[in-house]
Amino acid sequence: MKQLIQRLVRPLFLIALLALGPATRAENLPGRGITVQPLKSSLAEEAFQTLLVSRALERLGYTVLPMKDLEPATEHLAIANGDATFMASHWQQLHADFYANSGGDAKLYRSPGAYAEGAVQGYLIDRKTAEQYGITHLDQLKDPAIARLFDSDGDGRADLTGCNPGWGCELAIERHLDAYGLREQVTHRQGSYAALMADTIARFKQGRPVLYYTWTPYWVSAQLRPGIDVVWLQVPFSAKQDGGPDTRLPNGRDYGFHADREQIVANRGFVEHNPAAARLFGLMKLPIADINAQNLRMSQGQNRPQDIARHVDGWIRAHQALFDGWIEQARAAAGG
Repeated sequence: MKQLIQRLVRPLFLIALLALGPATRAENLPGRGITVQPLKSSLAEEAFQTLLVSRALERLGYTVLPMKDLEPATEHLAIANGDATFMASHWQQLHADFYANSGGDAKLYRSPGAYAEGAVQGYLIDRKTAEQYGITHLDQLKDPAIARLFDSDGDGRADLTGCNPGWGCELAIERHLDAYGLREQVTHRQGSYAALMADTIARFKQGRPVLYYTWTPYWVSAQLRPGIDVVWLQVPFSAKQDGGPDTRLPNGRDYGFHADREQIVANRGFVEHNPAAARLFGLMKLPIADINAQNLRMSQGQNRPQDIARHVDGWIRAHQALFDGWIEQARAAAGG
């Protein structure tokens, strides 16, 4: 009887063990006992790509804390100093100074390749005004008559919806205002970008001219559609940083900013002691189109933490084989 019971119980035990899945067996959890602190900027839309990385780390056994908000310059410093573990929205070109000033490769790790490829940024105006006045380049705003078209507060200067203080794009815009001789004709409006863009979109819907900076991936270009509602403005020349690459795009146009990529940046010591996480960071890829689609859902009201968590979990289910492949390769890097 004892042998019969053993023969019956053993298969059931094995089935139960297999049902747990490879990510939940202790011997396959290289991150077990290690706590991770993710960061993002104050931009709520960065939560999607950050939480996706957190979900993958959790599958490897890491204890992942809720993400904290810091502006990009401070994010890089916090990660370099070991006060946080990673960020998933480092722009290779736009944040190059932040990376270098925080210790560069000696203190930081930047994932090889791109987490998200094909990020574009620049200045746009409404298509109606562009066609009516033949505006194609940013430096045409040196003409006071052209600048006044975009004056929203009555001071005779064009009002450019720009970047939050502390963002990488703030430095670029300020450099452009000097390089293109626009300091006297253009006001760089700063504050909460989301609030400023809500006001900009409201003006557009009223049929008034608008001038703003934006980037992709971001939901703005789903509401103000380039080529349909608005047009990109070119710049007269590349006002690049010393030693930096030219900003002209492969199509020959120059919007003043490099074609960029988003990468995962992590603490160097953490990566060196966690080969599974290092391998994961190098494997993960998220299409720009998927970020745009999720960001649009946020702009339409699905912007609570539980909404974003649902979006992430839905993305994983839709790409389960790919996601599981990342996990298995990361485990293998740790010898699991």
